[in-house]
Amino acid sequence: MKHSSFLRRCSDSFTDFRILLRSIPAPAVSLFILSVVCANLMANKELVSYKYLALDCGFAFSWIMFLCMDIICKRWGARASVKVSVFALLVNLAVCLSFAILSRTPGMWGEFYAAEDYAVGTEINAALNRTFGGSWYVVLGSALASFSSSVVNAFFNHILSSVVKSGGFKSFAFRSYLSTLIAQFADNCIFALVVSKVFFGWTWTQVFVCSAVAAVFELLCEVVFSGLGWRVVCGWEKENVGAEYFDYRKKIAGTYAE
Repeated sequence: MKHSSFLRRCSDSFTDFRILLRSIPAPAVSLFILSVVCANLMANKELVSYKYLALDCGFAFSWIMFLCMDIICKRWGARASVKVSVFALLVNLAVCLSFAILSRTPGMWGEFYAAEDYAVGTEINAALNRTFGGSWYVVLGSALASFSSSVVNAFFNHILSSVVKSGGFKSFAFRSYLSTLIAQFADNCIFALVVSKVFFGWTWTQVFVCSAVAAVFELLCEVVFSGLGWRVVCGWEKENVGAEYFDYRKKIAGTYAE
């Protein structure tokens, strides 16, 4: 009996996830996944590097992830936001694995043929392979940080929604800004602990200060575009986007309540 109940719950969870992906507009999910992949890839290049201020080029995409999570959380709830985040993370890991495999193939990058001589071209080719192939500890740190921050963001967004009852932009901004600031700090801190402190010798002060400063900069980017995110959510609500998912959630809730 318990086995049958477990299988039923698994089946319902899969159906729930399938309907969720079908309900969220494709551009939102695509932008979310693309931002995760691009942030992971561009994290290989530093943007600013000082003792207590370290930003990589992934910063240009990381705030997009959190804005996507916030608008999904506003319309579909915290659980849906985490599910889509995990899906994006799995896609990113698949892309990283593909890059790692392809970087070990014998072919040459286009820049090899643009080099002045064979030795320089070989060095450039090896550098590109290392960049796209990635390091296991960077991928691990990024995955842990991404998953943890998505849960933190959804949790605080949900908690704050019960504190602020109004449904206007100010409520959305309050929830989004505070949850994003906390989650971005968690994201940066976890990555810094797993990667920067262990492999690059960062001090504890650098870990926490750099994580906090980077979180503020990432939050400022979201603040600039939060109005656009709010208009997107309002459009979804006006057009009743996601009705199929909400109907299914009510149906499942009624089934398990019996």
